[in-house]
Formats: sequence, structure tokens, C-alpha cells
Amino acid sequence: MNDQHALLDWREGEIPISTRFGDPYFSLQSGLEETRHVFLRGNELPQRAVPGFHIAELGFGTGLNLLATLDALGARGPIRYTSFEAFPMTAPDMARALAAFPMLDATGLLDNWSNGAQRFTLGQAEVEIIIGDARDTLPRWQGVADAWYLDGFSPAKNPELWSDDLMAEVGHHTVAGGTFATYTAAGHVRRALQAAGFNVTRSPGFGRKRHMSTGHKP
Repeated sequence: MNDQHALLDWREGEIPISTRFGDPYFSLQSGLEETRHVFLRGNELPQRAVPGFHIAELGFGTGLNLLATLDALGARGPIRYTSFEAFPMTAPDMARALAAFPMLDATGLLDNWSNGAQRFTLGQAEVEIIIGDARDTLPRWQGVADAWYLDGFSPAKNPELWSDDLMAEVGHHTVAGGTFATYTAAGHVRRALQAAGFNVTRSPGFGRKRHMSTGHKP
């Protein structure tokens, strides 16, 4: 695995904060409800998840989005789940973060992560975690996604993961009729995604975030 692991502080003992980017990994109010609101509902999931459906993600983080997706899918599937992560968490840090969500079964993810696996089967999903800078790894990726979770740290604090060029790559690696969802409504991100071929909508955000963004590729 990448030698450059995530560097963390902890708020209230259970919420991981990236010291590299000065941003929490999930909502201080409810990380699980934020994932369900932004990424699942924002991509019309699980309704769209037919067998073979492919979800891709920028920012694997704690793995919360993967676990919430599998929880929502139930017996639907099989699906594919590909995530791009530059600074992977250590297994003990991931376990500590996911302990905040005892309603999700993290055992399989943590077992694979502890063993250094980056490709594994988890429930209904064939999972691949691609380690490295997405500006390098996404252009080389041969896949295309039906839905994107754009979940990097704040565009103000992690601008590299929201650049025009990278959003263009997201568009290039999305099927016709595919979608994206993200918690941010930053104007430059929405414009970059429009330029990448999406019809972009500003939607009500989660918690204290007034707005988020979703999009559909015609």
C-alpha cells in the first residue's frame, strides 16, 4: 500500500480529521445520513442498481460510502465499486472511524484492508481501490462508471481533486445516462462538470450545507 498514509486528528474521539487538508472525513452531524442523502439519493440509488452497475468514487477515505452502499443495496447486484484514494488510512484508523457506525458491518472491509488487499469481493460488490494521485490514475483507468461519488476533501482545501482536467476525466469515464453526486456546490466545480458533459443541478444539501450538486450525462 501507499507509504503516504492519511494523517489524522480525532474530534470527540471518533470523528477523523485530515491534518493534511484540515477537513473531517464525514459530517460532524451524521456521516451515514450524509452519505445516504448525498451519494445514494443523489445518484438515485439503490433504484438504479441493476446487475453489473458500476459505481466509481474519488476519495475512499474511511470506506463509509462503500458500506452504506452495500447496506442500501441489500440483495441487488452484483455491482462493481471502484474508488481512487491518494492517502489511504491505516487499518487501525479505519476501524476506529467505522466504530462510529455499529449498524454497518465493517468486518469484511477491515479484514481485507488489514491484509493489504486492494481488490476483493464484499457482499454484492466487486471492489477495487486504486491507490495514488487521481490526476495520474484516473486518466489511465480503463473503466467507465454508471454513477460517481465525488467525495474529496473541500475544494477550498483540496483543489487538486476538483480541477477542470480531473472533472473532464470523470465525464470521460461515465457512460451515457450516467450520473454524479457531490456534497459541494462550489461554482467552479459545477462549471467544470458542465464542461465535462453533465447537466448539473444544485440541490438541497445535508445538515448545515445549504446546497449540493448532482448531474446527469445525456
